[in-house]
Amino acid sequence: MRTKPSLRFAAVLAAAVLVQACAAPEITETINDPYETQNRAVHEFNKGVASILVKPRPEGAPPRKKGFFVRTLGNFAGNIDSPRLVVNDLLQANPEDAVHNGMRFLINTTFGIAGLFDPATAWGLPSRPTNFGETLHTWGAAEGAYVELPLLGPSTSRDTAGTVVDFFMNPLSYAVPTPEQYFVQSAGIIEGFTELVEYGDEINEVLQTSADSYAATRLLYLQNRRFQLGQTVAAEEIDPFALDTEGF
Repeated sequence: MRTKPSLRFAAVLAAAVLVQACAAPEITETINDPYETQNRAVHEFNKGVASILVKPRPEGAPPRKKGFFVRTLGNFAGNIDSPRLVVNDLLQANPEDAVHNGMRFLINTTFGIAGLFDPATAWGLPSRPTNFGETLHTWGAAEGAYVELPLLGPSTSRDTAGTVVDFFMNPLSYAVPTPEQYFVQSAGIIEGFTELVEYGDEINEVLQTSADSYAATRLLYLQNRRFQLGQTVAAEEIDPFALDTEGF
């Protein structure tokens, strides 16, 4: 079981973001990046790690696909992470998504053999991702400054605080002993890393061919995140892999 000081630390970070906002967040298209120098240094580190984890492939090569092990690991991690989604859905007063994600967890845990497989998606119940950063937005927290995190990539001060709280939010982590609880706490991050295998070519395209990959990554993240949270007037979500990255 994790310690009380760790829980208090997560709560303090969340509170620090909450006090920024006295009203609902406003729609914005501005970029607030006061830490650009530090962010660019982290971006170069992340770019180097990505080039090691996902090697560029020859032009015309078939699309990458997850192997059985990576796909199964992603399914298992995603299923374990489902209770955290349900908690966030409830904190956002979104009972429909809470029931949806809860049903996914029950179906995949039983018929999917502890989540190794994902029959829920085939049965019309795809995952509806959410996180504590979205919960903070629902509560009225401002976006804050743009931040690029080591290994985890683009974020904002609000979403960074949300990431920390999410790490401690999954109720399953209270039901399992150490060291299993560490896997539960990190399930969402593990699931995200498995996506590198499938989308590695597109990620490398943005990182390696952009005139300014930092600016391209920052813009893509902020525009898509604001769309997800309903803060943009764009007609549709931007596809980061359909853009001409040479223009950045």
